[in-house]
Amino acid sequence: MKLVFAGTPEVAVPALDALIASGRHEVAAVVTRPDAPAGRGRRLVASPVAQRAEEAGIEVLKPARPRDEDFLARLREIAPDCCPVVAYGALLPKVALDVPARGWVNLHFSLLPAWRGAAPVQHALMAGDQVTGASTFLIEEGLDSGPVYGVVTEDVRPTDTSGDLLTRLAFAGAGLLAATMDGIEDGTLQAVPQPVEGVTLAPKIQVEDAHVDFAAPALRVDRVVRGCTPAPGAWTVFRGERLKLIQVTPLPDRTDLTPGELSVGKNNVYAGTGSYAVELLWVQPQGKKPMKAADWARGVRIAPGERLGA
Repeated sequence: MKLVFAGTPEVAVPALDALIASGRHEVAAVVTRPDAPAGRGRRLVASPVAQRAEEAGIEVLKPARPRDEDFLARLREIAPDCCPVVAYGALLPKVALDVPARGWVNLHFSLLPAWRGAAPVQHALMAGDQVTGASTFLIEEGLDSGPVYGVVTEDVRPTDTSGDLLTRLAFAGAGLLAATMDGIEDGTLQAVPQPVEGVTLAPKIQVEDAHVDFAAPALRVDRVVRGCTPAPGAWTVFRGERLKLIQVTPLPDRTDLTPGELSVGKNNVYAGTGSYAVELLWVQPQGKKPMKAADWARGVRIAPGERLGA
């Protein structure tokens, strides 16, 4: 089939690579978000997908909006059979959905109908899911509601961050998307409607969602930290300034600390929660680089009775 691939961030690159490498289909063009400011100089930088496409000599389309007439005209000229999508980052209007004969097929990082939305991996971790995965489905006008072509499953490991899990799913999902394109072409795959039951939503994680409540149980604190790492970053407040929490570990045997209360050992820092304590392993003070929590504690000289939280 002739394909137009739509995607933007680094997590979409393995799928683009898999389609290029398959040799069975032609990736005629790539659609991605416009160049965005990055780095200290805030200069405009092309998306990871755009950079990979340019390296491969593939035409890159960067519409400000996918309903822009210039973009739609070019899409019609290319006349793709199918448009695979991975984390493109913009809502596709019906006028664009109608262009490819076999539709737009999205690789979504959850086992649909669970976690429809922009942040499925983060929400799966924060909810304590033990198994997640990726799904390919035919895009409709609803939010991630279209019929499903295929799935792969992935166990959630006890120390997974959203970054860890998303990396594994990006590579597992790349193979699934390539296989889905093959199955659509040869007619061996039929999309199956999603179940009505089991729908959960995964909206974008906002900064306030990443605020760690130390009155919550230790497992909840751990899940929020892992689910919000690396972005947007879990955080609390210490001495009136924001402190990012990069890694913690629950300690079921330590129950002597009240919520947010800090305790410092020779090479360890502990904080109380609503159940038992967690050990702080890596933190990032406001305006500074990430550091071991023990080094941070030595620098700020935590006094007895000091605590995390407002």
